[in-house]
Amino acid sequence: MEAVLFNGTELKLSYVKNYPMPKITNDTDVIVKVAYSGICGTDLHIIAGNFPATKGTIAMGHEICGVVHEAGKKSIFKKGQNVVVDPNNSCNLCDNCRKGKYQYCLVGGNNDTIGIWKDGGWAQYVVVPQFQVYALPDGITLEQGGVCEPYSCVAHGFDRASPLLIGSKILIAGAGIIGNLWVTTLHHHGHREVTVSEMSKTRLDIVKKMDTGYRLVTPDVLAEEKQLYDVIIDCTGVGKVMEINFNYLATGGKYVLFGCCPATHEATIHPFQIYQKELTIVGVKINPFSFPNAISWLKAFGDRYLNYEKLGVKTYKLSEYEQAVGDLKAGVIAKALFKV
Repeated sequence: MEAVLFNGTELKLSYVKNYPMPKITNDTDVIVKVAYSGICGTDLHIIAGNFPATKGTIAMGHEICGVVHEAGKKSIFKKGQNVVVDPNNSCNLCDNCRKGKYQYCLVGGNNDTIGIWKDGGWAQYVVVPQFQVYALPDGITLEQGGVCEPYSCVAHGFDRASPLLIGSKILIAGAGIIGNLWVTTLHHHGHREVTVSEMSKTRLDIVKKMDTGYRLVTPDVLAEEKQLYDVIIDCTGVGKVMEINFNYLATGGKYVLFGCCPATHEATIHPFQIYQKELTIVGVKINPFSFPNAISWLKAFGDRYLNYEKLGVKTYKLSEYEQAVGDLKAGVIAKALFKV
């Protein structure tokens, strides 16, 4: 089968036509014929060597949507079902997992992620345990399911940041795909006092297509006006951005650190500000048990918010992986998806 492989030792990608087909080894395994698989910002960090991943060679891709190709004899899934895959799992034994917080698991969580530590969705087929598979209900297309995994992360972030009171002044820093998904989420939930800050005017033009009426600015405007915000959602994954934007929090404000920063990034903040303003810093890690929320959001959002062109999503063949990664790095698109 076709696949885009990542060599974790050499930090290189390659396209092959003869990667072995996955096989069912457990009675509850499911083989998914991949329809869409995304390239995440985390994937770019992995390729650059800035995020822990396998040292072996695997098909990457942890954002997976497709159709059941084959199911183990004890699986609840049937051939032909449209499904999405939660790439993260739990050990079910440690204190964190038994408290329902497998994002902290030292064995599961993102320490055993499909597409990071073992074969994922940058291939025509992938095998996964059935407990990591969710059926897509009627009314949600496979195309819409292609953004389910990143929405599941946003859903967890939304829960962590809540309550987000209507009328709050909110700043979204960064208009890559995650920033855009936050734009759709906040707008759907009734928020209108929202500013989006992004260095790339190309990306700001993409946000305009979503027709939310949100204020769109470049970071220099924030520095000039020094407006304060009740909530800041950082989707940049850049430590220096947090250092700067932390000063724009109003009293009682929340800083939601959503973008995944490389481990080498640092930011300097003044603890006195946290004391004086009673500020809250909210970290968000992966998507524990938030796929049901994300699927419900997809059904509620529909084409109003899930149109690929409006979101800045472009699809590519697996063989076009170099162009896909290049376009994403150049910022001419918000999101690259393999249409397999």
